[in-house]
Amino acid sequence: MSGFLSHVPLVNRLVGGDAPRAIDVPPVEVQSIETDAEKRPRTLKHLLRANHVNHSILYHDLQYDNHMAHILCSSYKLGAEAPQLYDIYEEESKTLEPWKDSPSEVSEEDWRDNLGDRQYQRAYVDFFEDMMVMKYKYDWKQVIDEFMFGGKQPLINGLISSLGHPLIHLGYAYEFDNREVAIEALSLASSTYNYLHKYIDDSSYTKKSSFTSTSPSELLSKVANDSRFDGLFDEAKFENVDALFEKAEPLVLEYWNAWELANPGEQFRESQEAAIELLVASVPPGAHSYNFFLVHVLTTSHAVRVLLPFVPVKFHVNLVRQWWLLTLAAYIAVLRPKVDPDYIPRDLKGKTWNYVEDKALNGRFAKDAHYVKAIRSIREAARTWGDVHDRFLAAAVRFADDFEGW
Repeated sequence: MSGFLSHVPLVNRLVGGDAPRAIDVPPVEVQSIETDAEKRPRTLKHLLRANHVNHSILYHDLQYDNHMAHILCSSYKLGAEAPQLYDIYEEESKTLEPWKDSPSEVSEEDWRDNLGDRQYQRAYVDFFEDMMVMKYKYDWKQVIDEFMFGGKQPLINGLISSLGHPLIHLGYAYEFDNREVAIEALSLASSTYNYLHKYIDDSSYTKKSSFTSTSPSELLSKVANDSRFDGLFDEAKFENVDALFEKAEPLVLEYWNAWELANPGEQFRESQEAAIELLVASVPPGAHSYNFFLVHVLTTSHAVRVLLPFVPVKFHVNLVRQWWLLTLAAYIAVLRPKVDPDYIPRDLKGKTWNYVEDKALNGRFAKDAHYVKAIRSIREAARTWGDVHDRFLAAAVRFADDFEGW
């Protein structure tokens, strides 16, 4: 295998060349809440619509992302009943903000002119909704096809801005077949658009690395021990991400290009395992120090898993490579904590997925969006890949029991 691959140009192996490679995973079960007459799906539909009407998707000086759809949909998928969904909505609403007018409208002719300007979040929602209604007769997927997947620099190549929230939001839109969430995902992708898209859009950034591995965990271990990253930052914080690309872009890209997707499906499975380990196996026993930024590595991985069966094949490998770039940036930004799988106890003491799901729905942190999303992401990974040896379950139990806040 290695002998054959050595004769395949790197750009073809990574970004697909003339023959894009599919990453085949079975589609998740789509929740058709729009047409379901039962009370529980109707409740979710109404609450997602209420959030869409009443709350901006960016708030707190346009720095925070609205997670209402994420926790509602995750809790629903884990089995939350209508009263629980209402309670979650009321609690999450307390910190959200109403919409504010944008400086101006955007149109079909100039919609790309204000990409990356968060003040235009409302204008982008209005624009994409207008397109859905007037051009595509309420078919939100056609709007996605044109504005997310179309053009020379499609929005899908920039979904890891804002800690990957546009990517996460788009995943929920497809999983719950929900046009409000889809429009919000388009607006998020547009208003938070930033420099990270260039690493996908500009093929010159994809080049041969001095080392390669098919294992993301192996590469992350190498990052952890690479002294060239020492002293870059004094403390773990989100602002380190931008500074990282300013200070050490060539080094980051060396690791980005080092991940060899010789078998994209197998490497994607390994990437999901790595995402879980980064969150759960980076916390020593007794520390309870689960990292707010590393949980996004896991929830964006789940979003990629949801999206792969739905997006055009030509975007598959680059979608996973976007996740890898975000993963490297987040891990280095939080000072490369040690990851030790032995931190995850293997003795489940009789605990099952029912136990974990109950903790997510009824435990102390049932209204913490990231806690619930993390548990749901691990649960879905177990469904996707199987869990014969209960490795995913062990990680979920450890996180569910050991979490004490971010």
